[in-house]
Amino acid sequence: MNALVALCHFCELHGPRTLFCTEALHPPSPSPSSQAGVPVPGDRDRDGDREGEGLTMRANSSATQRGEMCDGCRSLPASHPGFVSIDDETGIRFLSHQHPRQPQLFSVVRQACVRSLSCEVNSDVCPGREGPIFFGDEQHGFVFSHTFFIKDSLARGFQRWYSIVMVAMDRIYLINSWPFLLRHLRLTIQSLQSTALKVFDNEQGVCPQRAVRMNSVFSPAVFPHQRSGNAARSLTSLTQHPNLWASLHSSFSWLLKACGSRLTEKLLEGAPTEDTLVLIERQTEQEEEMSCWEGAEGGGSKSQRHLSESELGHDFLCDYAKLDELPGPKFRSLRHLRQVLGAAEFRQLVWHVLMGNQVIWRGADPGLIQSAFTVLKSLVPVGCVRSVPYSAQYEEAYKCNFLGLSPDVPIPTHVSSSEFSVLVDVSSERSCQISVMGEDDVSSLYQFTISSANTQPTDRGPTLLNKLEVALNNENLSVDVVSHCLLCLKEEWMNKVKVLFKFSKVDGRGREDTQKVLALLGATGPGEEDNVRLLKFWMTGLSKTYKSHLMTAVRGGERSPSQ
Repeated sequence: MNALVALCHFCELHGPRTLFCTEALHPPSPSPSSQAGVPVPGDRDRDGDREGEGLTMRANSSATQRGEMCDGCRSLPASHPGFVSIDDETGIRFLSHQHPRQPQLFSVVRQACVRSLSCEVNSDVCPGREGPIFFGDEQHGFVFSHTFFIKDSLARGFQRWYSIVMVAMDRIYLINSWPFLLRHLRLTIQSLQSTALKVFDNEQGVCPQRAVRMNSVFSPAVFPHQRSGNAARSLTSLTQHPNLWASLHSSFSWLLKACGSRLTEKLLEGAPTEDTLVLIERQTEQEEEMSCWEGAEGGGSKSQRHLSESELGHDFLCDYAKLDELPGPKFRSLRHLRQVLGAAEFRQLVWHVLMGNQVIWRGADPGLIQSAFTVLKSLVPVGCVRSVPYSAQYEEAYKCNFLGLSPDVPIPTHVSSSEFSVLVDVSSERSCQISVMGEDDVSSLYQFTISSANTQPTDRGPTLLNKLEVALNNENLSVDVVSHCLLCLKEEWMNKVKVLFKFSKVDGRGREDTQKVLALLGATGPGEEDNVRLLKFWMTGLSKTYKSHLMTAVRGGERSPSQ
């Protein structure tokens, strides 16, 4: 990641100062001559210069600036070689010293330090002096800053003010990394604060400074000397950490490496699909919730519990490639599921899935049920999936539309008598000759019973199901080709959902006009009722990004005539 991390301090005598800075140096691209094995004159000299710069990393400040530095705003002496770590995989070197190695970065970090400790905390954007904030511009870079206090028994107010800033030129990348940075920077800050608090408590136990200050008589001649003495206390003295700067170098280097590798660019053909947008939104929400739990008191156990629930609810990320990881017999594809259940039972089950009804599988094999859900969830958009893979108790339909139950869980009466649910009971058939059929033959090991209170015919529509069955019936089409056909059908009907949402929900058109749009979209005719139900159900799977974009466009259109 093209960024750097810096620890900053507000010195009571000299103002905001940079204490420690870690930057990443990427290896140079090989020249054509070097690739051919021909030595280039001056390469050895440049390598030596580069190594010398990386190891000495002298502070980019004048003699006057160095003279103005006190112990409180100095980390490593100018003669210190600094710290260097090399990533063997990428060849990236992580260099740490008090100031950046490159002179042009010195002013950038200096400005970020000043704004994080003086300008930005007084604005309305950052209420309170502790916490994260984002600021910057295209010219000087963008900054993620987290300010915090360190306890000091000799400081004014018994605390000193610090900040950790990450500076990068890529605004989008930095904003997308906000939850990750916040979570890990808080760990570093909490470690510094807890270590300094122990030192503070020990010093207060030996000589309580509050009582000393209350009993001392104010003297104009004494106050400047006392203030000067208090301001010259280093962070090493406050924490009593013998390897403080080496520890911060390791922490900052790991942060730069991890932040750069956690997000990768992917080339997409066309605009991102609704499934992609929904997955990104859910991942962002999960990271933000984790950060909130970790920031709250006693959040460790809550965060752990949240993770387990999220893993159960986010198993829609599974795809056909991960089916092989499931133990025991399993469904391999939609065609395999249709062969096992039978054409009529398969159509009934898929009809309930497309209509948004609750699909319940009850059996003793969680792996088999999870494989069935993985196959069936490919029929609907990701935003329409609410799954509980396996549970020891019934969950209501508003919580999940895919529910796996252990065999002894009773189904409530209001569910079994409802037309908006379907139950698949899985029972073992161990009496069959398994040795002949094979251990992985689902049809020889289990018997499936499908039941539902629905009385509506399922042989008319929806149109998507009719086309899907044509593809499944064609044995000349492989499983991969059928999957691509399903993907195209989903995209086609998702585009119809967007048109219907814009027309009915955003524009607020009446029933008669909506019926005309449905006819234009090809949703009328045979199976019209099923098509409309499918469109309305899939409308709930639209991403927040798309809905917000439509509402913003509508509001902008309403303002433009008046302007």
